[in-house]
Amino acid sequence: MTRPVPPTIVPVTVDHADPRPGTAAIITKEQQVTVQLDHQPPAPPRPATPKGNLTVEHLTRKHLTGEQSVAARTGSVFRSDNPSGKERFDSWRELIGQTRASEVTSAHTDDFTAEMRRLELGPVTLLRTSFPPARFRRTAGMVRQSDPEVYNLTLLLDGGLALTRDAGRTATFGPGDLHMLHSSHPFDLRAFGARATERRELRVEAVGVDFRASLLPLPPNRLRDLLGRGFSGREGTGALLSEFLVGLDRQAAALGPAEAPRLGGVVVDLVAAWLTRELDAEAALPEEARQRVMVENVRAFIRRNLHDPELSPSVIATAHHISVSYLHRLFTQQSQGEPVAAWIRRQRLEKARRDLANPALYAMPIHAVAARWGIPRAGDFSRAFRAAYGLSPSEHRHRALSGLAGE
Repeated sequence: MTRPVPPTIVPVTVDHADPRPGTAAIITKEQQVTVQLDHQPPAPPRPATPKGNLTVEHLTRKHLTGEQSVAARTGSVFRSDNPSGKERFDSWRELIGQTRASEVTSAHTDDFTAEMRRLELGPVTLLRTSFPPARFRRTAGMVRQSDPEVYNLTLLLDGGLALTRDAGRTATFGPGDLHMLHSSHPFDLRAFGARATERRELRVEAVGVDFRASLLPLPPNRLRDLLGRGFSGREGTGALLSEFLVGLDRQAAALGPAEAPRLGGVVVDLVAAWLTRELDAEAALPEEARQRVMVENVRAFIRRNLHDPELSPSVIATAHHISVSYLHRLFTQQSQGEPVAAWIRRQRLEKARRDLANPALYAMPIHAVAARWGIPRAGDFSRAFRAAYGLSPSEHRHRALSGLAGE
């Protein structure tokens, strides 16, 4: 058997098929777009604020923003045809400030271009943004005026950050670093852009989550020494957390509203597991949270080893130092009753289904696609594929590629 990849560093993707929860916003030089998905509860009316010539449209499939597009199911699009750079900056700053209140300034306001996706995952808000160099300052006066007592966790994807707090001490962060702040503490954060390959201007890329401090099993005073420090998101529990956040953002358009609270809870559990590991205080993690983190570790391990036809519950249990019976019980409890073997089969079929619809893999025989995802017997693959999707692998490939040719 092929030796499984160790479970320490684990990439995670989230595969669902329903509309996503929350909102998405893209702010470009040409226009500002905010998408509110129609399955969300209607928001209470807000006082109108003049921001250029605002119009409201209905989004059916795709709305173009200059050279970019936003694809989504039916929703409402709030559009400003030709806002100034200052108006785009103000809109972006307002979105950031909903959970990360601070004074935001930038030397690029006259020609400001930014992108943001905002997802509400139950008790957690996930933000994914790309923006030019900027400065974020939360003063002691702002803390006294309003303190929602939330944690702001950030994973830097590109660019650089310099954080100053507590008597002028400064920490710097690079791509792949994690850091966390608390709304009760002042800070001065400078974001420095990296040169994007497809753009001439400097950009900062980051994904973050915001949530109430009361959701963590550790009191704020236990975490004080961890705030504002940089931690690697490339190893151990930090890698699991980082890859889970990136996976959530990558699959945002496919997340269903019923999944939102569960995924938000998993985010909190992963943050808690990461922090307790850094503090050497794993005993403080509740048993239920520990179980959910274990299941996410198992899922990530499975995804890394789908290519191995000998991947089995016993192999997974051994890699995670648990018994097979405990693996079955734990996985079934956390997966709405789906057994681990069924989840493995579903993941393999979905990966193969995706590859069969990929024009770049047209020359790859169907049996090779199946073997690529750990299903070596062509007959087994064909029967399982038809049972799952109602047509044969060859029919699916023909329909998918014919549809692409007709576009």
